[in-house]
Amino acid sequence: MTKYQKYFLISIAVIVLDQVVKMLVHFNMDMGVQGQIQLIGEFFKLHYLTNPGMAFGMKLGTVYGKLILTIFRLFAMVGIGYYLYMLIKKNVHPGLLLCVALILGGAVGNVIDSTFYGVLLDNAPYDAPLPWFYGQVIDMFYIDIWEGKLPDWIPILGGNYMSLWPVFNVADSSIFIGVFTILIFQKKFFKHSDEPETTIEQETIKA
Repeated sequence: MTKYQKYFLISIAVIVLDQVVKMLVHFNMDMGVQGQIQLIGEFFKLHYLTNPGMAFGMKLGTVYGKLILTIFRLFAMVGIGYYLYMLIKKNVHPGLLLCVALILGGAVGNVIDSTFYGVLLDNAPYDAPLPWFYGQVIDMFYIDIWEGKLPDWIPILGGNYMSLWPVFNVADSSIFIGVFTILIFQKKFFKHSDEPETTIEQETIKA
């Protein structure tokens, strides 16, 4: 197995796991509260819902907003894939490669939903101008900390009914873990490897 195959296989594994879980949820659970399954008491549940927009259910305010978002995701997916390829080529820290592979897998997982689910699962919104590229992302993991209506004075999200922790999926988790780990270990991951090492002879001359 080449070094390129290793990390792209990690991305593929995330994509497969994400899609398998989504299909299991779609074909075996009822949507909404009535189909909710408790995994850890009232704290952690399976809750099947679909997300037509971005994170937290936000949307672009135009009928073609979803199409724009999906196309953006497609370009971002290609960009992340190329970035991973270049990082592997540069032999950067394996931890960074793993994180970017997780982010790529998560990005592709949600792009599949947006691009194809409107046709394959017929879950595009009723007012979508076409089913392609208007598919809704399937979410299912719910950490029940708090839910209710947000005050109207909050910008953008004010007045919406939502939970403190959004319902998410395997792809979202993979992206979160990748980004969070990079933020935590960025000094280690992005340490300049091209800085010349000080040799024993140089140390002797300096002394």
